[in-house]
Order: sequence, then structure tokens, then C-alpha cells
Amino acid sequence: MDALEGRAHVMGHGSADADLSDPLGAERLWDAAIARLGRVDVLINNAGVFEPVAVEAPLDDWQAGWGRTMQINLQASADLCRRAILHWRERGAGGRIVNIASRAAYRGDSPAHWHYAASKAGMVAITKSIARGFAREQILAFAVCPGFTMTGMADDYLASRGGDKLLADIPLGRVADPAEVASAAAYLALDAPASMTGAVIDVNGASFVR
Repeated sequence: MDALEGRAHVMGHGSADADLSDPLGAERLWDAAIARLGRVDVLINNAGVFEPVAVEAPLDDWQAGWGRTMQINLQASADLCRRAILHWRERGAGGRIVNIASRAAYRGDSPAHWHYAASKAGMVAITKSIARGFAREQILAFAVCPGFTMTGMADDYLASRGGDKLLADIPLGRVADPAEVASAAAYLALDAPASMTGAVIDVNGASFVR
């Protein structure tokens, strides 16, 4: 994450590093991070999929779509949060968690993306629960809720749904740049005061205002 370069030792991962659709993928990823770094002070959960499944789909496809999205977007994040909390407790030190959720957590999503919205609402709920449950141990948790962000995942969706129509729903007139989301995450990871724990920051061009 460019926003953290020069201010922190960053270890990122991609799909080649860990298969988070595997129930043990998050465990392997955490173990690899500890083996490489020795310790972790900040966890940023940013992995996710945005794959449609229609209500008309056969039950097996419907449940498979929900299961895959929940595993990657929510369960793997929860597993990593758990390992981080246990790690910080063992070290007797605090730490920070930043979960990248979505505006869909609050406003929902398309008829083919209930599962995506549900997974991101779950991330917000996890964040608030961690903040409330572990603040006394100096374990802080924050969430960022972007709207559409100009990544490969959003490009295909914008093209398929008619980009102009979707952009008309964003008062700013454009989707977010990844650097804008990274800036918010870096602030929460490094600079946000401890009293902000539990906060959710929106980065959606005023397309959803709470």
C-alpha cells in the first residue's frame, strides 16, 4: 500500500500467496507473515470478491456463491482478526485492525449481490465488536467503507451495468481512486487517535451519506 511506504514495513499478499477460499487459508497467511516479520502491529483486511449470483440460480449455485463470498470476504477476515488479537495478547502489546468494508454494508447492493452486502455488513459488525471488546487492551479496530473504486473488480461491473448511470448516483461525479482509500486506511493504521476506535470512514463521493 503506497500510502504506508516509508512509514511502516508492509507485507502484502495476493491470491498467489494465500487462497482465502480455503478455510485454512487465513491461518497459513498469518503464519507466513509471522515467519517473515516476527511480529505484526497492524492488520489491514482488504481481500474480497464481488461475484454475482441471481435469486433464480439453482439452489446449489446460490449456496455456493454465498459460501464462497462469505468465506473470502468475512470468515477469512474474522480468522485474521482473531490471530492478530491473540498475537497482541501474547506479546502484551496493543495493535490496530483496519477492515475495508463497503458502502454496501449500509445501503445494500444489487439484486445479484445480497451476499456481498451481507459480508461487508458483517465486517462492520466485527469491527465494532472488536473495538468495544478489546479497547482496554489497546487493541483498536476501524473500518473504511468505500463506494465504487477504480480497481479491476469495479471496472467490469461498471461496464456491465452502464457506467454513466452508476456515476449519476455519485454526487462527486466519479468513482474513488485506490489511493484515496489507501490514504484513509493509512491514517487509521498509523495516526488516528485511540479514541476513534470503532469508527467507520466513508469514501464514496457522497453516494451514501449516513
